[in-house]
Amino acid sequence: MERTMVDADSMVSRLKALLGDDGVLTSAADMDGFVEDWRGRHRGPALCVALPANTEAVSEVVRLCAEHGVPVLPQGGNTSLCAGAVPRAEGIAPVVLSLSRMRRIRGIDIVNGSMTVEAGCVLQTVQETAASHGRLYPVSLGAEGSCQIGGNLSTNAGGTGVLRYGNTRENVLGLEVVLPDGTIWNGLRALRKDNTGYDLKQLFIGAEGTLGVITAATLKLHPLPTHREIAWFAPVDPAAAVRILGRFQQVCSDRLTAFEMINATQLDLVLRHVPDRRNPFDTLREWNVLVELSDVESGEAIAALMQATLEWAVEEELVEDAVLASSEAQRMALWEVRHSVSEANKKGGMGLVTDCAVPVSAVPEFIARATAAVHAIEPGLDVLVVAHMGDGNAHFVPFFTFERWNTLADRDATASALRTCVNDVAHELGGTFSAEHGIGQTGLPAMAKYKDPAELALMRTIKHALDPRNLFNPGRLLP
Repeated sequence: MERTMVDADSMVSRLKALLGDDGVLTSAADMDGFVEDWRGRHRGPALCVALPANTEAVSEVVRLCAEHGVPVLPQGGNTSLCAGAVPRAEGIAPVVLSLSRMRRIRGIDIVNGSMTVEAGCVLQTVQETAASHGRLYPVSLGAEGSCQIGGNLSTNAGGTGVLRYGNTRENVLGLEVVLPDGTIWNGLRALRKDNTGYDLKQLFIGAEGTLGVITAATLKLHPLPTHREIAWFAPVDPAAAVRILGRFQQVCSDRLTAFEMINATQLDLVLRHVPDRRNPFDTLREWNVLVELSDVESGEAIAALMQATLEWAVEEELVEDAVLASSEAQRMALWEVRHSVSEANKKGGMGLVTDCAVPVSAVPEFIARATAAVHAIEPGLDVLVVAHMGDGNAHFVPFFTFERWNTLADRDATASALRTCVNDVAHELGGTFSAEHGIGQTGLPAMAKYKDPAELALMRTIKHALDPRNLFNPGRLLP
């Protein structure tokens, strides 16, 4: 719909009256970190950055934006990989609504296994607070030191703990949300069972801020594991890794916490570009898996299970080498290698990140076919594989050195062709192009191509019902 031009000065003045001078950022220098993504690939203009300190202030900001017809861009830690948290280059400049000042832990109920936090809480802070009470919040990401709970919820973040604990959606009991008209919905229930109609919180989890602003959440906590066993092993190929995964699942059940695979090209980038990272082996192996077992009872039991399962894999000639962490420092060092891939890739070149998931049994075929498809377009191009093997989510990354990238005649066309050929393989195998990163701006063409028209129609119906003027995070999620 058409909108009149916004009186920016009047809008900013009213926001400052509401939030205080320090609650509204307007200078280019102050807004810089809010209008560009962390990799420096996407940037757009903003009217200003609003920094409310509580839910009521969020509501007032939203009402003011609605009155002026100004788009609202909710923003968490701005760690998106799909341009979901920064302004678009076109359209009316939005008010970036940063939740970074809303960092309170509102309450913890140990007996109920729940914790209520505000959306601006950094994920690592939530993890550490839960651990200090002998509980675990299990969502774990490489960006956990800077990403915020609100962003995790809005993208339904996955990470390395999905195999055992599920993604973010499965670890939320209730939400508090400000709707596009400024109404505050208090759905902060801490119940495991509530059969009183639609499960409304699920509308907002994964909606990427297009339906409302999540301001707080009641999260599900788990018993804190007291014993961990971690190993790093080299399967002969991805098919062998799938067989070993099945064995771990069979003998270890829910004590299997993580099963993460990366290829040699990815590991080499980490070793070259991130200080203090070490190869667990003496030589670079083509395929590498980090496996973790955890338990709240017996450390000896999971140590024996780890040893026996790896010995079985050796006897079956599925493993070329393996090391077991013997101390907490070694366990942390192995995880640091795994969590350093994004930093390494940013420093090492231009990676075209994909976020495909296929049935676990199809992961080896996906990797082989996607590699062939990429090389048909760009012969010899490096490919990085970072796979959450336990849930079939394989980040397959066609990777250019900066020199090769800069020589491309049409970078956008090449990037689109490469991402499409990878996503096509996933689609043909019954998979998805977006498993945990969200859609943002970069995923819109794929959303239009692969999403069932009936599903898109339902999503648009919901969007129109809650945000008929399309002011909340326009230009993402829905093509």
